[in-house]
Amino acid sequence: MALSSETHFGIARKIVSNMTAESWETIPHAVMNYEPDVTEFMKECKKLNEGNTDPAKKITINTVMLRVICEGLKAAPKLNAHLEFNRKLVRGCLRTYDHIDISMPMILPNGEMMTINMHDMGSKSMLEMTAAIHDAARKAKNTDLNEVMFEVSLDNTLTALRRGKVAQTINRLVGSKTGKHKVHTLKGSKKKKYYSIPTTDRLTKHDIEQGTITITNLGSIYRPYRGECTLLEIVPPQVAAIAVNAAQRRPVVTKDADGNENITIGTVMPITLAFDHKALDYGDVVPFVQKLDEIFANPSIIQEWK
Repeated sequence: MALSSETHFGIARKIVSNMTAESWETIPHAVMNYEPDVTEFMKECKKLNEGNTDPAKKITINTVMLRVICEGLKAAPKLNAHLEFNRKLVRGCLRTYDHIDISMPMILPNGEMMTINMHDMGSKSMLEMTAAIHDAARKAKNTDLNEVMFEVSLDNTLTALRRGKVAQTINRLVGSKTGKHKVHTLKGSKKKKYYSIPTTDRLTKHDIEQGTITITNLGSIYRPYRGECTLLEIVPPQVAAIAVNAAQRRPVVTKDADGNENITIGTVMPITLAFDHKALDYGDVVPFVQKLDEIFANPSIIQEWK
């Protein structure tokens, strides 16, 4: 058997691998799948862009679903929280927030993926959300992934040092500064040129810092996919993560004018929600699902969010 290739982790992969490893080592994941009938909802989504000829103002399904989920989080605020837990002392503290900062994976122009913090999305209209997403994509085009990830990594390392985690700090420095695994960042004139770009035109640590919850739209990554995510990781200290799957044509049960049930072909959009069982129980998720049920049963409400 001959080795075909060998690729050492770059800083982005290092950060992702470290965070996801910590997730599975420290968080007892509980997962539920929710499969709403969105047949009428999808029709309302199409109406949002009627008469609009400006691509920059097109409201996508992704944006609508972000708003739907924000409404669900307002009804179930414990999902929009960070957890501080000390297992040795069995002490925990759940901190909920009055703003919704969505950690949203985004594919960069070079094909790499970065999780962007879409700040305060719960207070925005869908046009404002659209503008915020477009602005993040615009700034991503001018962003050096290694540089912005190194800023985050350095900040995390210094935070760990302030908390007395000396061994962790030393290990991280050795891992990022030595041998084949050394992280390469910009130097000299290239670095000077990059940092001369205004922070309003490139992503910074503020744009990729930890949000209050992670929401991934798997449907936008591969639309033909037929199935649903059955497990996803929660990034600590967050206590929940949500995956929106591709809308799919499936048999659904409907009622006619006389109340008789029939099987018809409709559109279903599976939604996967994982939560930290240390902090939450299934009952804490119920208000979230109830709110989404309400929206999908009365989808014309989305016209008011534009």
